Amino acid sequence: TPASDLIRLRAAFMDQMLAMLWDRQDWGSSQLALVAVGGYGRGELHPHSDIDLLILLGENCDRCREALSNFLTLLWDIGLKIGHSVRDIKECVECAAGDITIATALMEARTVGGDPGLLARLAALTGPEQIWPSAEFFRAKWDEQKARHRKFNNTEYNLEPNIKGCPGGLRDVQTVGWVAKRHFHATSTLELVARGFLTAHEYEALANGQDFLWRVRYALHMLADRAEDRLLFDYQLQLARLFGYADDERGLGVEHFMKDYFRCVLKLGVLNEMLTQLFDEAILRACEPVNLYELNIRFRVRNGYIEAAHDNVFRNAPWALIEMFTLMAQHDFIVGVRASTMRLVHGSLRLIGAELRRDARANRLFLQLLGSPYRVATQLDRMKRYGVLGRFIPEFGRIVGQTQHDLFHVYSVDSHTIRVVRNMRMFLLPRAREDFPTAAHA
Repeated sequence: TPASDLIRLRAAFMDQMLAMLWDRQDWGSSQLALVAVGGYGRGELHPHSDIDLLILLGENCDRCREALSNFLTLLWDIGLKIGHSVRDIKECVECAAGDITIATALMEARTVGGDPGLLARLAALTGPEQIWPSAEFFRAKWDEQKARHRKFNNTEYNLEPNIKGCPGGLRDVQTVGWVAKRHFHATSTLELVARGFLTAHEYEALANGQDFLWRVRYALHMLADRAEDRLLFDYQLQLARLFGYADDERGLGVEHFMKDYFRCVLKLGVLNEMLTQLFDEAILRACEPVNLYELNIRFRVRNGYIEAAHDNVFRNAPWALIEMFTLMAQHDFIVGVRASTMRLVHGSLRLIGAELRRDARANRLFLQLLGSPYRVATQLDRMKRYGVLGRFIPEFGRIVGQTQHDLFHVYSVDSHTIRVVRNMRMFLLPRAREDFPTAAHA
């Protein structure tokens, strides 16, 4: 059974059990409701995840305190790991207005037992028309995501990655869904296809990536026998065996498993980057005046982001797939690649073959990139993330996501290689003359 079915079936089973236990209580004339929030509210429940509940109080609840205490004690006695709060509608609105995390949890709330009208009233008072307008909500979630990424050194590649929190992890997928729900009132990320924010192929990649991470997380909870989101070193080996990865002449089974994991989160990270930028344009910059700067006949900069001048840029000049990154390394004011151009790059990867690798202009542009003044390692990393570097240099493509299963190699081979370039570039900085005089002089 797919993990995606299992986590939904667990949530559905929990719904039925909680509703039955709720109905066994004598609530008298009290008006209250049992509400699922957070991940459980989304209808997702991994083996050892918390069951997040809100007991929403309405009218005449002063005399139901004993029944509430009995209900919660019963849940603990039967071994359920619950996270709960008890609030009335006013308290919920006040808490949500001051805490983006609570506001987000309430967006995914659904009634499991009791009066469903209470949640309907709460939803009306915590919608974007009342608190956290979609622009403020998106900005807060984007800042939250950037802070989380910094916590994990802004890389998908860690020796023991966190499936949920690392860049490209499940939280990045959830962030996309939250913004879509808040701004577009979407019930699922599938609606982003109809709105033009995702292609059908991109949605499929997003869904498949989430399913892969769900599978890993479900198995990890079962192996650890607790709520564990870190792919700890020992669990990597057990998971690889569980999923049927075998040792061969190319490497250990666990290294093949981690390569698939890293490539999955890399792809999800790029999709998150693209969608976040599209949301930024649609939500935060919708009324911003367009500032265009022409770099050449193929590329221009729109409000800080480089973009292709037209849809046939790469088809007419495949070497422009290298030129774009070289231009970014030559102009310090370019902050990134526009989402529409990311999509165009992805659709043009088939143009990178033996002919382009032999092309003198493409090779000259790549060498110019290596000698450019600004953020060379960052551009190499972008080339890797967008799939360009691995196709232009097939030897590099084979090491993308490749790990060595030991405690010495903290990063994957591709990430380590780019970090070496970054460190070598640091020797050119003025302060390196004091800290690393020999390397700086060389």
